[in-house]
Amino acid sequence: MGDKHIKSELLKDKVIVIAGGAGLIGRSFVEMVIENAGIAIIADINEEQSNKFLYDCKSKYGKDSLSAITLDITSKSSIINMINILVKKYNKIDAFINSTYPRNENWGRPFEEVEFEDFCANVNMQLGGSFLGTRELCLFYKKQGYGNIINISSIQGIMAPKFDTYEGAVFNGKQMTSSAEYAIIKAGIIHLTRYIAKYFKGYNIRCNCISPGGIYSGQPEIFLKNYQKYCLSKGMLNTEDLKGTLLFLLSDMSEYVNGQNIVVDDGWTL
Repeated sequence: MGDKHIKSELLKDKVIVIAGGAGLIGRSFVEMVIENAGIAIIADINEEQSNKFLYDCKSKYGKDSLSAITLDITSKSSIINMINILVKKYNKIDAFINSTYPRNENWGRPFEEVEFEDFCANVNMQLGGSFLGTRELCLFYKKQGYGNIINISSIQGIMAPKFDTYEGAVFNGKQMTSSAEYAIIKAGIIHLTRYIAKYFKGYNIRCNCISPGGIYSGQPEIFLKNYQKYCLSKGMLNTEDLKGTLLFLLSDMSEYVNGQNIVVDDGWTL
């Protein structure tokens, strides 16, 4: 193929939007799409960060078949504008991956300190944004005649947190915990995925979900050791560990996989 960066052509010429594409997980997803001959669209609310990442990708991969676009997942007009721009440029959108993570400044407080207003605001942004993005893409997909949506949830959308893993762990100056909003939002995303898959039966629209285990982002050693005890091998994952599952769901190999939640967690949920 003459391109040392291409690992396969499983996604050849597929136009794939990665919402939150400039974030921790999103960046890895963008690279995976490029590495498998797809056309990656970095869709993110942070325009400066997106454009810098776009430049880095073009420099690394030497490809022009990718672009960045500003997207606010909580804004209907922003989502529709993104769809219109991409259809005008590429004539199609094959897949939409929602790896956005919007939250306010009070996100992640202990249960007793979560104010009702903050709870509502964060659920509205994250779960509401997942609903809005999924709905608008599905309405477009009905007209297009096909489409693929992949949501990102979490193991904590399946099981209650293992609170003992946070004992003694301080991260960024705060005692680590698992917020109530996070678990509730992630559980909602899993069921939204099932609902969408069934609601759009007959329209050639697939909607699936990936629920990762914890992703390493510089957490303290005591937390990593506590977390490792519940896993079978590696413990905390890297974003690279999600690439294979995403590739499967984006490719034609998963043509009849619909409404599913695939767990990638090194056995944490066992």
